[in-house]
Amino acid sequence: MYRIRALRLACAAFEVDARMVRIGGRWLASADTASGPSLGYGESPFAALWMALAPFDGVIDELLTTVPEDALRG
Repeated sequence: MYRIRALRLACAAFEVDARMVRIGGRWLASADTASGPSLGYGESPFAALWMALAPFDGVIDELLTTVPEDALRG
């Protein structure tokens, strides 16, 4: 069974729903966008989430400041 981590990230202008899951030692993340989900993957939860947030260029750093610290632990 996989443990999905659901997150709501925020910046000054909007909020983003994201999810992360560890599969086979790697991480998969998705972030909701106006065009549908954006996916990211990586060796760490941070890398996967960063890639999934790519459509939000310009506010990615601000969104990441709202991620709970324990959510980025592998």
